[in-house]
Amino acid sequence: MMGEALHLLKTRNVIRRSEVRYKRLVESELVILDDMIYMAMEQCEANLLFQLINEIYEKSSIILTSNKRPESWSKLIGEQGIVTAILDRLLHRAEIIQMDEESYRMRYRSTIFTKTYRMIEKCCV
Repeated sequence: MMGEALHLLKTRNVIRRSEVRYKRLVESELVILDDMIYMAMEQCEANLLFQLINEIYEKSSIILTSNKRPESWSKLIGEQGIVTAILDRLLHRAEIIQMDEESYRMRYRSTIFTKTYRMIEKCCV
């Protein structure tokens, strides 16, 4: 998740374990950033995120998920220049898959609860 990635970026120069994990991350062939830009970022976090993406975008495949459209990223990051630089690198040679459907988790939520309720009902009868 994005929160874990930001923690890793903030602590990589301070905690040895974070440095090892960071090195493994930037040497990976595939990097998945889940829930990208799901909440507001501080300027230093945006800079660290840019540095990570800048380091890996030509060496690794990147899968990125976000429930926010890129147009709204500047509101959450606060710096249009960093957003532009991040998007420039992410969209360079990118394949974009936009899904405007209901959340997968929410779509099956009622089904899961109904099945669970029926299972409990059968057990108790």
